[in-house]
Amino acid sequence: MLDTSRRRANRDSRLARAAALSGTSGKVCPADLATQLLEAIIEPGDRVTIEGDNQKQADFLASALAKVDPARVHDLHMVQSVLALPDHLAVFERGIANRLDFSYAGPQSRKLAQLVAANAVKIGAIHTYLELYARMLVDLTPQVALVVADKADRNGNLYTGPNTEDTPTITEATAFRGGIVVAQVNEIVDRLPRVDIPGDWIDIVVPGPKPYLIDPLFTRDPAKIRNENVLMAMMAISAVYEPYQVRRLNHGIGYATAAIELILPTYAAQRGLKGKVASHFVLNPHPTLIPAIEAGFVDSVYCFGSELGMERYVSNRADIFPVGADGNLRSNRALAQVAGQYACDLFIGGTLQIDAQGNSSTATKDRITGFGGAPNMGADTRGRRHDSPAWLRAGQEAGESLRGRKLVVQMVQTQQPNGAPSFVERLDAFDLAASAGFALPPVMIYGDDVTHVVTECGVANLLRCRSPQEREAALRAVAGDTEFGRRQSPETSDSLRRRGIVMLPSDLGIDVSAATRDWLAAQSIDDLVSASGGLYLPPAKFRPATVPHVEQRSQR
Repeated sequence: MLDTSRRRANRDSRLARAAALSGTSGKVCPADLATQLLEAIIEPGDRVTIEGDNQKQADFLASALAKVDPARVHDLHMVQSVLALPDHLAVFERGIANRLDFSYAGPQSRKLAQLVAANAVKIGAIHTYLELYARMLVDLTPQVALVVADKADRNGNLYTGPNTEDTPTITEATAFRGGIVVAQVNEIVDRLPRVDIPGDWIDIVVPGPKPYLIDPLFTRDPAKIRNENVLMAMMAISAVYEPYQVRRLNHGIGYATAAIELILPTYAAQRGLKGKVASHFVLNPHPTLIPAIEAGFVDSVYCFGSELGMERYVSNRADIFPVGADGNLRSNRALAQVAGQYACDLFIGGTLQIDAQGNSSTATKDRITGFGGAPNMGADTRGRRHDSPAWLRAGQEAGESLRGRKLVVQMVQTQQPNGAPSFVERLDAFDLAASAGFALPPVMIYGDDVTHVVTECGVANLLRCRSPQEREAALRAVAGDTEFGRRQSPETSDSLRRRGIVMLPSDLGIDVSAATRDWLAAQSIDDLVSASGGLYLPPAKFRPATVPHVEQRSQR
């Protein structure tokens, strides 16, 4: 029998078992049969993916998978973007799965490290998001995909709402290679607001007993932004955004980058930068971006996903966000990764460790965190051919004659919140590689891609360095009062400063004593609500005991 015929016969057999279980000829399977359903369609040794990205989770299906009988379902190879829930690791603890390819572990990073040390998990690789999606299309195609959506009709058409995320990519990779796609949905309706995933791609729909889990990952309370964060934000704008005329960018979700968003309408505006910098973002709808949007700084935001509480605000700003005819955001994680990699001139993010060569990683000895999309967006995209002032200037400073350079900025305080130094002679990733059996240490962003490092002490412009020794010296010059920084003489740092490789706040015209929270356009969650005209509804954990009434803004 041809392989195509065998694959079709196997698929038909699995679906027949599922139909016999539910006792219906349609696509809907009752929630109380979810575990039995997975036992019917998953076979030992299968590659299985559970949708679980930074925010939305197919949590009911993840729980159902963790409850299957290991005697019937075992030796699974899990291929998934994010390990966020205890159930994502329970499948390894119970012997249901033993292999893993993933991108990010976040809250499960410590437990994952323990399971790897106990040989309960064999990691193929820590991927970037795009890398994992690509392999799903090539050599890590799932036999079974468990995805999640807001609504479905009885034909299996899905409406994903604002958080489309990576549903299309996972579903397409599986459906068009003979795999089976099961969708957890909040409700089944007669008519969808719009069709995000066609029913031909979906085999089984399971209505969850409660709405799927979604985490407000991108909400940062302005009240927690410190003066040091404001100082670093001011230096980033003065040393990078302004001289390179950065208009298209992506950045991370730390308090320093939140501070950048919140001082655009104040500090950046005072420097005459409105309309000149930070106008096009590839970003989730960060609440701290609201004041900059309302001040007219921002022209467009393309989104990886949504953010809880921002739905009404986003729908009201269809001039800024990609909003469909149904009035809701359309996000797409895979396309946003591509946009962040190729359409942006700047990536600015943070890390846990930076070594003497500028390599950085969030994978340490006791935490296998992973990287998400940072390596995609925090890399010089050598396939790029379109120019921009920022790309051209960065290339010229680096001594390039035929191409520009992407700006890749690491923004990190010299010490982590727990007191651990951010600058180290050797990354923990090297020890992790040895203990986990990786061929190479899991470096998040390679040092030769990094163009600038910003700390509370100053800015190192690595584009201007002409040797590895100069790069190392520039990093030590901004490492502050750490062992890493103390290994360099003040004379060497002063020489770099005279050549413009290292810039202290005073070199940028910044008075450190004036770098305070007073620059923030919003200093609390309530201020963000007010700036939105009452359209932003903070998640419960961010709400004060009483939320003041704010007049609704008229629809635009």
